[in-house]
Amino acid sequence: MRLLSAVALCFLFSSVPASHAADLAAGKEKAELCSGCHGENGNSQIENIPSLAAQPDAFIQWQLVFFRSGTRKNEQMQPVVEPLTNDDIRNLAAYFASLPPPPKKPDDNPDLSAKGAQAAVGRRCASCHGESFAGTKAVARIAGQREEYLVKALHDYKSSARSGGGMAAMADVAFPLSEEEITAMAHYFAHL
Repeated sequence: MRLLSAVALCFLFSSVPASHAADLAAGKEKAELCSGCHGENGNSQIENIPSLAAQPDAFIQWQLVFFRSGTRKNEQMQPVVEPLTNDDIRNLAAYFASLPPPPKKPDDNPDLSAKGAQAAVGRRCASCHGESFAGTKAVARIAGQREEYLVKALHDYKSSARSGGGMAAMADVAFPLSEEEITAMAHYFAHL
């Protein structure tokens, strides 16, 4: 199934002429449907729902394709993404990528953040997510993401409940994490 999804993505991204630019206005209009869960301007206010503002364009495209194909499962997302065209996906991704990241939250537990930073170095998180953890290309921005969502995502990777894309790397990283490391890393990333 992963190979099929990868082939579909390669076709999706290689079949678009380089001159085919995304339409931010169309993406903003389509994103109105997303704001009920992912928040105004892509900043979620709902527990376990990620913020999409400032996520890398390619990352959002991949995730929408994974949801649309059923490779990534979510009862709420499936019916929303099934009718999306490839142009809709490009436009949505470009729109969310163009938004400013969520505002930085004051760190109420610097000791926990220090433990999270140490765990992040030990797991080499920056090698994929970037030195500032702002994500790159098809890798998620985790800086400033909702803390409880990061905990959920790490648990999902650890238990193999989440699949699709480069998830094999995340499963390898998350599997050995202790509960304390998951909590500390989520706190650290959320407060960057």
